[in-house]
Amino acid sequence: MREKPFSRYQVLSNGVMIIWTVLIILPFLLLLMSSITDENTLVANGYSYFPKKFSLAAYGYIIQSGQKILKAYGVSIIVTAIGTIVNVFLSAMMAYTLSVKKIPGRKALNFFVFFTMLFNGGIVPSYLLWSSLGVKDTLWAQLLPNFLVSAWNVMMIRTYFTTSIPESLYEAAEIDGATQFEIFRKIVLPLGKPILVTMGTFAGLTYWNDWTNGLYYITRNKDLYNVQNLLNQMVSNIQYLASSTNSNVTSAASAIPSTAIQMAIAFVAILPIMLIFPFFQKYYSKGLTLGGVKG
Repeated sequence: MREKPFSRYQVLSNGVMIIWTVLIILPFLLLLMSSITDENTLVANGYSYFPKKFSLAAYGYIIQSGQKILKAYGVSIIVTAIGTIVNVFLSAMMAYTLSVKKIPGRKALNFFVFFTMLFNGGIVPSYLLWSSLGVKDTLWAQLLPNFLVSAWNVMMIRTYFTTSIPESLYEAAEIDGATQFEIFRKIVLPLGKPILVTMGTFAGLTYWNDWTNGLYYITRNKDLYNVQNLLNQMVSNIQYLASSTNSNVTSAASAIPSTAIQMAIAFVAILPIMLIFPFFQKYYSKGLTLGGVKG
């Protein structure tokens, strides 16, 4: 008996996915509309998808800091690109080691990596460590602390290598005289592309959205601020002006569309990620369906 082209299950699934997609898009749309809404209208009527009065004053305020914004974007791009590549490469190397069953002490190493997902040294020891290594007020402060190797990435990549790459390929390569690094470079990396791109996206998002490293370790050289640090500083400055008791400062602050600026700042920060995300979408379904049935 032939199956109908569109079963009830398919219609229901498509309907659920459409609703879910709309629910994901709506907050971003509200963020955009709020950022181009007149400040007085926004304060009087609240957030709305159909504001009564539009204004680009918030973006005008951001454009006034155009040089700082561009410099911060440059820092974010450099840190995200280098950090993501190093994170994925180191995580993949460790994951490959943990996926090879004949490696001595494999279970102990797996437990050690898993243990670090549950406990860490805390903020103070980490701050003292990296400060003593001289990374403060350098670009390394945005790169090194916390993110070079992710235990979560290692475990996910290891699971993909274990379930998706036959061990017979490793054995055949060893018979042909390949070294472990050659196996990793010529077999593991090409076959592991889906999970590596997926985990790389997560690592890139972590680097792009990070503001704590700049907060802790960038104290004097503000030119090393990334986008998140710069935009957070702009919001703090606006809030300081708004809370000042000085009449001149207060009158100047009243002319700044503070609420709309916060929305515009948030939109500016996430816009590059929204533009890049679709280009890697084809890898996500492969990378996240670990251990799927293969035929």
